[in-house]
Amino acid sequence: MKPVVKKATPAAIAVLRQATALSPKRKKASDGLLPSAAHVNQNPDSDHNTGLAVDLTHDPEHGIDCHEIYEMLKDDDRVSYLIFSGRIWSEAKGDRKYTGSNKHNKHLHISINEDDDDDTSPWFYWMGKPTKINAIKARLATKAKKN
Repeated sequence: MKPVVKKATPAAIAVLRQATALSPKRKKASDGLLPSAAHVNQNPDSDHNTGLAVDLTHDPEHGIDCHEIYEMLKDDDRVSYLIFSGRIWSEAKGDRKYTGSNKHNKHLHISINEDDDDDTSPWFYWMGKPTKINAIKARLATKAKKN
């Protein structure tokens, strides 16, 4: 069993902050960082336990199209593996059918390499830069949730 940390890594947090900065009206219902107790019991070796995983809600209507993001993040060296829409990808094994119980149709799962846990450089570089005000709002919204 992977130990459960109390805080997600800066890289995982950056995924959600950057997505919100690019698309402030995006849905967040399936966003996730750290696991629930049920998730830990179901999947004790999940990268969510270590803070190295993030779930990003699929919301193409508001600019967060996880089909596109799944394909684009395959070229990001920070990514360990991706799961979305019944598919799983890793550099070592390529793209294949995902056989887990949750097909990840409502969100994209991104697992981050341990060596890149502090890398907060842009995750969605092809989508352009967020406006300065949206970047500030995304940071403030994340901090407000903690309180």
